[in-house]
Amino acid sequence: MTAGTRPTAQDAVAHLTPGLWARANRLLIRKSLAEFAHERLLTPKRLPQDGHYAIRSDDGSTEYRFAAHRQALDHWQVDAESITRHRDHTELPLDALEFFIELRETLGLGAEILPVYLEEISSTLSGTAYKLAADRPGAAELAKSGFQAVETGMTEGHPCFVANNGRLGFGIHEYHAYAPETANPLQLIWLAAHRDHATFTAGADLDYDTLIRDELGEETRTRFTATLTTLGLDPADYYFFPTHPWQWWNKLSVTFAAEVAQQRLVCLGPGDDDYLAQQSIRTFFNTTSPTKHYVKTALSVLNMGFMRGLSASYMEATPAINDWLARLIAADDTFRAARFSIIRERAAIGYHHRQYEAATAKGSPYLKMLAALWRESPVPNLEPGQRLATMASLLHVDNDGGSFAGALIEESGLEPAVWLRRYLDAYLTPVLHAFYAYDLVFMPHGENAILVIEDGAVARVIFKDIAEEIAVLDPDAVLPPAVERIRADVPEDKKLLSVFTDVFDCFFRFLGGTLADRGILDEDTFWRTVAACVTDYQASVPHLADKFAQYDMFTDEFALSCLNRLQLRNNQQMVDLQDPAGALQLIGTLRNPIAPYAPTP
Repeated sequence: MTAGTRPTAQDAVAHLTPGLWARANRLLIRKSLAEFAHERLLTPKRLPQDGHYAIRSDDGSTEYRFAAHRQALDHWQVDAESITRHRDHTELPLDALEFFIELRETLGLGAEILPVYLEEISSTLSGTAYKLAADRPGAAELAKSGFQAVETGMTEGHPCFVANNGRLGFGIHEYHAYAPETANPLQLIWLAAHRDHATFTAGADLDYDTLIRDELGEETRTRFTATLTTLGLDPADYYFFPTHPWQWWNKLSVTFAAEVAQQRLVCLGPGDDDYLAQQSIRTFFNTTSPTKHYVKTALSVLNMGFMRGLSASYMEATPAINDWLARLIAADDTFRAARFSIIRERAAIGYHHRQYEAATAKGSPYLKMLAALWRESPVPNLEPGQRLATMASLLHVDNDGGSFAGALIEESGLEPAVWLRRYLDAYLTPVLHAFYAYDLVFMPHGENAILVIEDGAVARVIFKDIAEEIAVLDPDAVLPPAVERIRADVPEDKKLLSVFTDVFDCFFRFLGGTLADRGILDEDTFWRTVAACVTDYQASVPHLADKFAQYDMFTDEFALSCLNRLQLRNNQQMVDLQDPAGALQLIGTLRNPIAPYAPTP
């Protein structure tokens, strides 16, 4: 099948073969055992053979046996090939759906959640089988590839979540068209939205006409304008509005039918530029003109605990929040020394459906069906010899066990600890400084950070997805009115979890485990290097000493925040975005791996 063509009914499921399905099931059960043991949903029993464990089903009749070793942060490295399933002295094939049914009570999967979760697992398995079937480059080749080749070459998705590629709403033909791993270019569907029902906001030094002139070529603008004038409509009364093709065909053309019929929305057809879906599935990179903006769209698809819509009301303040943060970063010496930056969300547009707004409460999926934003591209600011890669790629391991991070280290020619420290200086130092200097937290997971790579080493890091993912934790911080919504009320004892959970447990745990497992860098050296980065940062800003004592990065332990528990409890909306701290599932504690390296007084 060539890019952009629709597969036949048979070709669309060519990846669903017995062999690939069995492999996908084995890999997903491996991840389930590892992450559910980490979250203490499962308590593996030691077997007499060293390094071997077992868990039993709810009724005790089925046993899973596997080999594993435990690493820092109670990380379980489970050997996928060692997993076996037994009942009545008979070995049974591995079946992920059966796994969840057999352990439904242990995992807390209620009667309403279980079938939807099984559907998400089925979709995740299908995606894994597709990735296994594809002729994908090895980690060493991928590590030297271009930005979008890396973006579409990822195979795992979120490292913590087991059901991480649900995408409920996509048919199989839509999977082929819109999933990032299929790497099929597409054109966005453009609408004209009447200005009485739409809100457009833009950052400093940008207006609607300038944005659209830069994003759409003259021929495209002329065609769109002619569509409106042919209908007897005044183009000055409308905003041009990009939408995800799936959203148009499956939601807007039906759910917003009244708006279309009364010409408050007019379909203008596809644009001319090609885009590629990013790991976040609803964000698109312009491959026709890589220096143009990313476009983020509303997508009413259930994926990893949320309907992936965009709120029209929420989008209004997005450009102002990005401008505020960009000014803060540009004025700070520590951020400048780290060469840290963000790519701003420069403009946003949202459509207000008056009837749904009158009929539903704040947060309803019906209020998140039609909005979009434009985010800067990182490409124009690259220097000669530099390339880009999503930070999620550092966790990528190919089918032969090759490590993307390991390939970068080899390319750089640096000692692994030196390579790691350069990366930490570019990534961890800005995260720490934002927290301690400004009470500002990001959601700094792998998909939200872009690495600028030079000769295999990380030269600097760029953060994205700002307005929906940052918070100011100081109740007394002075914020501009347009930025006020990012203030979050978080209990004192949970504030530092923004670093311990999001960075240590949800990213470094996997990176350190991968490097250690392949003999690239042992665990002690990994965490000693992390500790040295923290220590050196603190020494560089002695005026923040009181904050370092108040929020101790070298504390002996911290709370274990469990992400899968959130999804298993409510896979429709696992977190209330208005009160994210209130939704946390905290189960016991983890030993802080940098505590042994605390600086001596």
